[in-house]
Amino acid sequence: MNLFWLHTRLLIVAIIWGLGWTAGRVVATDFPPITAAWIRYIIAVAMFLVWLKMTGKFRIPTKEEWKRLFYIGFFSTFLYQAFFMYGMRYTAAGDASLMITFNPIITALLAIPFLGEKMTKRLGAGLIIALSGVAILFVYSPNVDIPVDERILGNILIIFSAGAWASSTIFMKKAMTTTASDSNEPLSPLELTVWASVVGLFILTQWAGYEIVDEGWPQFNWEVITGIVFLAVFSTVIAYVWFAEGIRTIGAAKSALYVYLVPPFGILGGVILLGEKLVLSLHVAFVLRVGGVAIAQSDKHDEAQATGTNHGD
Repeated sequence: MNLFWLHTRLLIVAIIWGLGWTAGRVVATDFPPITAAWIRYIIAVAMFLVWLKMTGKFRIPTKEEWKRLFYIGFFSTFLYQAFFMYGMRYTAAGDASLMITFNPIITALLAIPFLGEKMTKRLGAGLIIALSGVAILFVYSPNVDIPVDERILGNILIIFSAGAWASSTIFMKKAMTTTASDSNEPLSPLELTVWASVVGLFILTQWAGYEIVDEGWPQFNWEVITGIVFLAVFSTVIAYVWFAEGIRTIGAAKSALYVYLVPPFGILGGVILLGEKLVLSLHVAFVLRVGGVAIAQSDKHDEAQATGTNHGD
């Protein structure tokens, strides 16, 4: 693939994921959160399964693989979507897009007890710097039109969603590097993503059913429909496909640089489409959050350079 077109796609992925926070805010404020996530994943799973079939990698997981997939799907799809949708009901898109950048640090912290990795000075320094960005956002958020108690609750829920995704990352890393006892090879990242989404959809179906019975069949409008379709088709499927292609071609470290562009696009989407405010405190919080994450992750980059390891392999 032409490298210019590849980098253009990765930039579009950052824009899509940034606008996903705006779409999430629109949907969550006008629609039952779990039902919205359920519909999103009905669309996404159908497209993922078609894509898996087209790539020639369609195989039904074994019994032991399904056990692994349950944990990944529970955290990456069910818990993440629950915290994400409820969080977006209460906080601003710009605030949330900054909160989710805590994900890499949570992953690094979880890797210490579960993957045997070590706590380093850089990780500790990055954590402190990133937390200072969180504090600024909690106290000096420009989106004062949202009641402070709701905004803080929403921000906390978004941090929980980052924790859920980080937990699924730990389970996925184990599943990618070890073979189940009744299988011949580990599931690929694509297979893990698709089948974990199926598991998550199954769990979401039960909660969505309860939500519909409790609140009645939700009312659709064009804004909600557009938001859900955007989250399913673009933010979940197309962005994942293009980002995976980037990792395969130029490696994870270089592709991950585009993730740092997600918060600015999330903030701009909130400002332009939702009328959210853009002030100095948001810029400072962004610099501290991204700077803290970059410092925390620098150990991994140094290790990769020292050993010649390509994270995209």
